[in-house]
This record gives sequence, structure tokens and C-alpha cells, in this order.
Amino acid sequence: MRIVIGQIAHETNTFSNVKTDKTLFEKWEWDTGNEIIKKHRNVRDYVGGMIARSEELGLELIPVFSAFAYPSGLITRETYQEMKSELIKGIQVAGSIDAVCLALHGAGVVEGIEDLEGDLLSEVRQIVGKDIPIVCTLDLHANVTHKMVTHANVLLGVNFYPHTDSYERGVEAIDIAFQMVEGKISPVMSLVKLPLMIPTSTTNLPPAKDINEICWAFEKHPEVLDCTFFHGFPYTDILEVGVSVLTITNGNFNLAKQISEKVANQIWEKRSSFFPKVPDPYEGLKRSNQIMRKPVIINETSDNPGGGTPGDGTHLLRAMLDMKLDKACYAFIYDPEVAEIAHKAGVGQTIDIKLGGKTDSLHGEPISASAYVKCLTDGQFYQSSPMWQGLKVNLGKSARLLIDKIDVIVCSVKSQVLDEQIFLLHGINVEDYNIVALKSSQHFRAAFEPIAAEIITVDSPGLSSFQLENFSYQKIFRPMYPFDKNVLESGTIRHGVKTIREGT
Repeated sequence: MRIVIGQIAHETNTFSNVKTDKTLFEKWEWDTGNEIIKKHRNVRDYVGGMIARSEELGLELIPVFSAFAYPSGLITRETYQEMKSELIKGIQVAGSIDAVCLALHGAGVVEGIEDLEGDLLSEVRQIVGKDIPIVCTLDLHANVTHKMVTHANVLLGVNFYPHTDSYERGVEAIDIAFQMVEGKISPVMSLVKLPLMIPTSTTNLPPAKDINEICWAFEKHPEVLDCTFFHGFPYTDILEVGVSVLTITNGNFNLAKQISEKVANQIWEKRSSFFPKVPDPYEGLKRSNQIMRKPVIINETSDNPGGGTPGDGTHLLRAMLDMKLDKACYAFIYDPEVAEIAHKAGVGQTIDIKLGGKTDSLHGEPISASAYVKCLTDGQFYQSSPMWQGLKVNLGKSARLLIDKIDVIVCSVKSQVLDEQIFLLHGINVEDYNIVALKSSQHFRAAFEPIAAEIITVDSPGLSSFQLENFSYQKIFRPMYPFDKNVLESGTIRHGVKTIREGT
């Protein structure tokens, strides 16, 4: 059995002024052929799962093209056309194939194309024909669209945020494709879209945890292959943005539809619970001082590079400096200019810098400071978090600076903090500190929850803020909760849910 695998993945924050071109993809991944296998084998991500399961089953894998860029603004049309061309060309020259398995995101937006994945899948379907199974993995934050459901046979979303199950979803994608080719299953999908947008919500806690448990209860039915609660990506201004439920059954569409509707109604009933009250940096730091056990993790959700923000925001760091904290560390500020200055000066030198705040003013102005250079690195390490474990990361020239009494890490490539590795690389054991501050919304929890005395999320102006009402949406479906508070008071499917797809 011959199965094509590939990846085009980007989470697009349409409010970002940083266009996503080929150079941003090349910083993370732009590979063809066996380079894909080399990069992802033994890595706990979607493609790593696909590779491992294919080898277990003795399948012939045909890796064609894989591209991934860290979340940022609109993908340039030229870059997307080149990626699509590489993928399509790889499929065309692969010869006779039995199935296609793709690792997509579900929130990709291109200049002039709101639905990257739908556009891509329609092209792939045109090339392979109606009889070849197309099985895709999606991020939990996918804005699932009618076009995606129309052109794919199966869409599998991760269940967890942090996304610690991406590897398992890659395994499942291969399993389902294998069973389809063998004629053992005939999947059908039912998608229900809710008029609801929610901030990024961890599945480690209610209410998202509760909804997952409802989905898993339905999955015990022998005909149900999958039931996924997609949170949607709220920082994307497109028509089909928002929360959805996708149920996949073995040939029983009515059952799939009933389940999707029931789960959607449960989400709708809990809609207000997805909007927690989050303190600003000063209030969050005051709370941390009242906690006797250490370390306290302070995560800056409003400037989460994993949500397409600049990564050079200064609101939290400024508050830490204003409050004259001791035994505190921070990771990290994206500022290649300051990293270069530190490397030229060398360890043991004091440098005058303007740190961060260079992309825009929304995330805070630059911090003028005298900084002592404590450590310099190349920014390279392997991810140890349960999410993407084994992935090689290269953040470029990096430095550990001491500003007042706070250890601050500065890097040349933007990224959110997933685990302790960026700290350890710079000689910091986070368990020696009272306060550990970092840029991330939820993914950090996979590695930091086991060691944190407490986690305090803080919010401030930024492109991944929980305050969705501060964003100027122009294209989203209306009415939409939370913007239109009285949009749909009833939680019934008839009033509470817009069904996008009624069949396969």
C-alpha cells in the first residue's frame, strides 16, 4: 500500500502586520522527500505519528512536501502558490497511490484566500480523483469550513490544548486511511458550526475539559470513529471563524449529525464559562507575592508568539522591573538586534539597550536599560515537552541578560516557551526562582504544570489577548457571541447552531 504524506501548516493571525513569506517558513520547515522523514522520525508531532504507524504496518510512504511556519500574519500569495505547487507536483509524480495523509492546521489564511486548507484540499481532490482517501489532521484551533469537509474524507483534530496528542492523531490518520483502502470502513462527517468565538482555553480545566469528556463518551459507540470539539482560532478575521463540532461515523450520517448537534448544544450552554477574568501584569504579580510556595509561573497570554504575535512585547517585563522583583526570570523577548549587541560585547560586559517593542506599540514600548551579559548561546536545543518532544529548535543568537535583579533571555527567532529547555540552555534552573515569567497562552502547561506551585495568567493589550471585544472584526459571521450578547438565548440546535454541512 502506497500512501502520500505531506504538510502545509500555518496558524494565521490576520491582525498581525508581519506578512508570512517563504523566509519565515524556511526558519522552521520547508522540506521535500526523505528530508521530511529525517526531520520527523521519533518526533512527537503529526508527521512523526504518521511515519511511525506506516512503518509498523509495513506501508510504503511517499513524503512529498512539508512546510511549517510559526504563527504570524497573512501568508503571501506567492509563498502559498509555491507551497501548493510543491505538494501537488509531488503527488503527481508519485505514480499510483492508495491514499493521501496531510498534516494541516485549519486556520491558514492567504492574501485573497480566506481558507487555505479548503483551497488546498480542493486541488488535491482534483488531482487524485474521488476514490482516493484524503485523511487530514487538524489543530484544535482549526476554523473548520464547508470546503474542507467537502473535499476531505476525514478530518481529525487534536483533543488537547496543550496539543500533547498530535502524534497520536498522526497515527490515527494512517490507521483510518489503511482501513479505508482495505474496504473495512466508509467514514462520513457531520460538521456543526456555532455562532461562538472563544479565547484560547486549556483542555486541562473546565469547561473545555468537560466538553471533551462528552465527546469521548459518544466515541464509545461502535459506529463512531471520532468526535472533536474544535475551538476555532479567534484571531482570524474570516467568515467561517469560530467553534465547531465534527463527528465521524462509519457510514451513519444521521448518527454523526445527532452527536454533533448534541455536543454543540452542550458547548452553547457553557458559552459564558469560556471567558475567564484575567488580571493585568501588575495585579498578577501582586497575587504571586502572596503565594508562599515557589516557583509561580506567570504566563503572558497577550503576546503569545504561538498565536501570531510579535514576541517582543514588554508589558509584563516592564511590570516586573517596576515592582523591583528579586529571584525572577523571564523567557523570552524576541529581539535579534539586542542579541547581536550582547554577542558582540561578550560575557561579563554591561550594555545599554532598548529591549523589545520594535514591531509595534500595541505590545509595549522598548525598555531602556543597562544589562549585564551573563550567558551567550546559539539558541539550539531539543524540545522535551510532551508536545513536540524531540523536535530540534533553533532560536538563533541568544543571550541571558541581568536587568536589575531579573534574568531575561533574549533570542533572535520568535517562539513561545513550551518547556524548560530555553532556560536550561542559559544556565537557569527555574525551580531556583520565585517567579518564572514566560510568553505562552496554554502550551507551556504540558511541561510546567508538574513543577509550578501555581500558574497565573496575565493579560494586556496584544494580538492574542483574551479580550476579543478589543479586536476590530470586519468579515466574521454575525450575529456572533460574545459580541452580540443576545444573539441566541436558546441553546437548542434549531436556534443555537448554524449547520454548515448536511451531508458528505
